[in-house]
Amino acid sequence: MASRGSERGRGRGRGRGGPPGADYGGGGFGRGSSDFRGRGRGGLGGGRGGAREQGGIFSPGTPANIDARLNDRSQEDLIQAFRTLSVHPSELPLRPGFGTVGKVIKLRANFFPVKIGDEPVYEYEVAISPAAGTAARRVKRRIFQLAEQTSDWSRHGLTGRVAHDHSAKLIAAEKLPQPLSIFVRYYDEDQSGPTEDSREYALTISFIQPIEKRRLLNYLAGRAEYRGEDIMPIITALNVILAAHPNRTQQGGGVLVGRNRFFFPTAAQPFDLGGGLEAWKGFYSSVRPTHNQLMVNVNVCTTAFYKPGNLARAMIEFRDSSFGARLNAFVKGIRVRTTHLGYKKTIKTVSNLNARQHAFDAADLGGTITVEQYFKRKYNKILQYPELPLVDVGGQKSNLLPAEVCEILPNQPFRGKLTDEHTASMITAAAKPPNVNAAAIVGPGLNELGFRQSNPTLTAFGVSIGTEMTVVPGRILPPPSIQYGRGQPAIDERASWNLRNVKFSKGAHLTNWAVFVISDGNPRDEFSGPKDADLLKTIRGFMDMCKTCGITVDNKDPPFTGVALPRKDFTDPIRTKAIAAIQTALKQLSRKPSLVLVILSNGDKHIYSGIKHLCDVYLDIATVCVHSSKIRKEMGQMQYFANVALKVNMKLGGVNHALDPVNMKWLKSQPTMLVGIDVTHPGPGSVKGTPSIAAVVASSGIDFAQYPASMEIQESKKEMVTNLSGMMHERLSLFLNKNRFLPERILVYRDGVSEGQFSIVLEEEMPAMIKAFKKFDTAQKPYRPKLAIVICGKRHHTRFYPTEAENADRNGNPRPGTVVDRGVTTVYNFDFFLQAHGGLQGTTKPTHYYVVHDEIGFDADTIQGLTNAVSYMFARATKAVSLVSPAYYADLACERGRCYLHALLHGISSSAGSSVSQANEQLVFDEATRAWKRGVAGQQLKDTMFYL
Repeated sequence: MASRGSERGRGRGRGRGGPPGADYGGGGFGRGSSDFRGRGRGGLGGGRGGAREQGGIFSPGTPANIDARLNDRSQEDLIQAFRTLSVHPSELPLRPGFGTVGKVIKLRANFFPVKIGDEPVYEYEVAISPAAGTAARRVKRRIFQLAEQTSDWSRHGLTGRVAHDHSAKLIAAEKLPQPLSIFVRYYDEDQSGPTEDSREYALTISFIQPIEKRRLLNYLAGRAEYRGEDIMPIITALNVILAAHPNRTQQGGGVLVGRNRFFFPTAAQPFDLGGGLEAWKGFYSSVRPTHNQLMVNVNVCTTAFYKPGNLARAMIEFRDSSFGARLNAFVKGIRVRTTHLGYKKTIKTVSNLNARQHAFDAADLGGTITVEQYFKRKYNKILQYPELPLVDVGGQKSNLLPAEVCEILPNQPFRGKLTDEHTASMITAAAKPPNVNAAAIVGPGLNELGFRQSNPTLTAFGVSIGTEMTVVPGRILPPPSIQYGRGQPAIDERASWNLRNVKFSKGAHLTNWAVFVISDGNPRDEFSGPKDADLLKTIRGFMDMCKTCGITVDNKDPPFTGVALPRKDFTDPIRTKAIAAIQTALKQLSRKPSLVLVILSNGDKHIYSGIKHLCDVYLDIATVCVHSSKIRKEMGQMQYFANVALKVNMKLGGVNHALDPVNMKWLKSQPTMLVGIDVTHPGPGSVKGTPSIAAVVASSGIDFAQYPASMEIQESKKEMVTNLSGMMHERLSLFLNKNRFLPERILVYRDGVSEGQFSIVLEEEMPAMIKAFKKFDTAQKPYRPKLAIVICGKRHHTRFYPTEAENADRNGNPRPGTVVDRGVTTVYNFDFFLQAHGGLQGTTKPTHYYVVHDEIGFDADTIQGLTNAVSYMFARATKAVSLVSPAYYADLACERGRCYLHALLHGISSSAGSSVSQANEQLVFDEATRAWKRGVAGQQLKDTMFYL
């Protein structure tokens, strides 16, 4: 009876430069379970239905020698030197040492050495005038392309001696003359040359500063006096230099998406995602400082592009791919060429009128006519899709066209929100085993990026790049033992275990509960209704499983009720009528239940979100949702029952499992509280001004099992938690109420902060936490617990590849518990990579843990071992997870909060109408506040793990 839990991948647009259309880097997904919904499609280059590549060790016959810089005593000497330095509380702590626990192994990492020489480079700013009309990236890119073709560009010594970002930054290998301006007359690539009406632009290139490479080399050596050195100017300059080849406008250049990610139509055959989109393969590259060596991190990545072709057919394909798919989200910003006149335009929006509804005055064609009539009379074209909405390609003034006279131009990334179906297909396309991804990196990756044969730009700047992946030391940490109230299951090589013959550590009481059956037009899988005999049999089987697991269950059957939902209606894309019907039916229960087991008809996200919003915020009722097809299916039913019991027990205040005493020793040596913090942001397709959601979860007892949450909405796309002081005060108050004492140590795992924001955590969030502590001061003494803050990073491109089969799983990924703190980590600071979980498919991604504040005094082994052990305490699964449990819980709480803002996150607003761009952001925030209400404030739910 193996219980694999029900971990779901994040799959959400977090407003952090990614999508979740999301970039999928290296095939690592989810939190260790990766719910891959395969559709029988092959990988990139394989088309549909192709065989999935075989996993295994990358480059098994090649000697793997750890870099010489890591084999001498230079790192240990650095640690000794660090111990003589004093660190201010507002500064990042220095590395106290390296870990030693675990089996020592060798790993390849997707990092390549970079040699940069001693000569300085020179930074310039480029200003384009007139600025009007140059906001679009494609226009600036074309202006630079034209400038490179001028005789002035060559005459002033720029040819082959500069690198630029096609925008505002230019790096030169030698000093350029000043003042310096290049003049170009603009014309598009498909035009033969400029005309009399062509606009002239001036590129003014102004000197900013010399950039000394020597200072970076001293930083890499770990010299104490360079600890505070701002190396970002040289790192940024080097990234511009390395990007010059893939970002070139000449033949073979890639398409830049976001920062440092280049996609190539020739890298592999695009993978058809359906719905008008296809997946392209690309490569990420970024310069990284490491001990005694500058490196470039190279990874594979996959993102969605529009399929070139007729816009009308693409719109129909997108609309029909998923219920509620919004055409405006698909077409906004797309570049098209019109077939009747041949000009290129950018689509501004979708009209609410079609070709038969929109009429205008055309005197030369007989007066007022519809768009359909206009194309028949003017061009003798009979529209095939006259009822499809028109698209607006105008600027200040609308210019409505039928989509069928527009052809989607090639090489355009999709920047909108992927549908669930697209996301599932994207995962199928991107999930490649580690040996396949590694081969792509060292093969086509280095070639496309121009790293293998030194390109002229690198030569001009004295830069060269090695072509062999670096080899670094790693360790495999031993797993903790898992303890239950009865039984101690063995942990397998994938860091998972099963619930056979065990009882929960602390069983909850399942009383006064109810079963709610939803019918939604899926008769093959649904129960016929609340009185279905099979339903009663299934629920009694589930009750028996709960009892077996140690939950106290009423012997009498729960009340059964249900509802038949109104049919799907395209005028109600988020199914508000269905949620109203569910609310009416739930209110007919004779008494308020402590928990409702909701049996869903299907995986409709609108229904799920509506139920959670309704029951969490308005009804104060705990809910556990199950799929009728899964709970009634006899094969695997016991496992499914056990999975559901995991959630039920936790939501009702129980404890599923704990760590063995050895691994709990540190946690219990002093009163300690573990905290998880996360913020989620509105993604593509959301109404402009939709708030971000912040969540703070914290252990409330000495068993470190229950993590109730504080959740709030705050300013849109603000990463720092606005009311962290108040939320931390709530968590401490509950801890005090349950234990009658306060924690002496608080360990915070902060999810989702980029490296550039670490200082803001120390400057803004840490003082807010201390402010919360001060509220518990007494006349006898102030309350100042020891505080440590660890940032958890998942949005990185570091991957590790075992060099020997005995240190790899069956797919060639590192084994669970693999930790790396040398070779590709920071020079001065206290960070490490940990892959606690076992990967199921694709290439596993470690989590990057970065200690940014430490009053507790951790050594490397303690924090690494503790983080690994706590990754086994995630209550919703019987396995280790890829993100340490408190941070994962905060992530889940944020995800639950998104259910309460479901309409706004899907681009639907009662206050902003259908227009996203013109929404009054304050009105939108007010609308969100009304939907959020007081959050989860009911007495029954507020101190529970309702969000699991």
